[in-house]
Amino acid sequence: MRVCLKGWALLAVLMGLLAWPAAADATSCTTQAEMVGLDRDALTAAGGRFAVTVAEQDEAALKAALLPAVAADWDGIRQAAEDGAVLMKGGQVQLRALYLLDAASLTAPADTQFFCSNVSGTMTVTLNMRALPPGRYGVVLADAAGAPNAGQLGLLLAWDGTASVWKLGGLSARPGSLDGQDGVWWWSRARELAQDGQGWPSWYACDVARSLLVPVEFLSSPNLEKLGAEQLAIKNSPQNAFPLMLPDGPRTWKIDGVHVDETLLHADLAVTYESTGVTDPAAQRTEAIAVLTAFLKAQPGLRQSFHGLWAYVVKDGKRTAVMELAMGQIP
Repeated sequence: MRVCLKGWALLAVLMGLLAWPAAADATSCTTQAEMVGLDRDALTAAGGRFAVTVAEQDEAALKAALLPAVAADWDGIRQAAEDGAVLMKGGQVQLRALYLLDAASLTAPADTQFFCSNVSGTMTVTLNMRALPPGRYGVVLADAAGAPNAGQLGLLLAWDGTASVWKLGGLSARPGSLDGQDGVWWWSRARELAQDGQGWPSWYACDVARSLLVPVEFLSSPNLEKLGAEQLAIKNSPQNAFPLMLPDGPRTWKIDGVHVDETLLHADLAVTYESTGVTDPAAQRTEAIAVLTAFLKAQPGLRQSFHGLWAYVVKDGKRTAVMELAMGQIP
């Protein structure tokens, strides 16, 4: 089965995402423990209802819950919901965290940063939003306890003042584990690989860990910042390796980039390369196998750390998937 996961890129069509925007004034974030009862109960009820709607693939209910401003983007949200249903199957929905965001004082859409601290102020989660319109929002993180791939959801809710109800403004779905291992395991594995001097496997193990630890891109926490700092400290990493030129006999392959690919719910890496121009499917596969073989010869440590490789070809600016092979199938 092939699942087209949208989870690693949040479908927050109400707004964009920015890694580190300038903070907007007069905004606030309230964590679950600090919310007044009515707000907490309403956000819990809405978030839980939407998560169950995704898990049960109730398309009609999900469409009815959309914020009017994002109704035109229904196709993208539906695809994310379908992916989420696969990940949630066999599990029980549990809410992990709630955040209430107040941006009602904004006078126009703005890049906005919310600092969400616990009661004691000892830990702060940061939420970074781009071009956020004035209003009140909720972020709900949910898990599918017991699901084979430990599915996790990120829900963006927006308060519809006209109807006095929480509406769905965005949806993200990601696995919480790959090949039977969660984000904490992959983080530990990254540390082991770094200590062994295996920079490339360690770097991508960090990427896997980050993806499995949180279902949205716009959230930063002390743990994630620590993971990022450890990743940047990895020696002999691929951070500045691309484009990578790989000699292969009389040919030289140009690798544009490598990234984690969770499409098949395995810990795969996607290798994007420049094609020689072949168009016949059989010739494309032969070319892809040659590229993947040359890549693993250059970075043999990746064989023991990841499930397989995807081959993505770039031709005339268009990126196309050619195949996925388990490591044992690559010469």
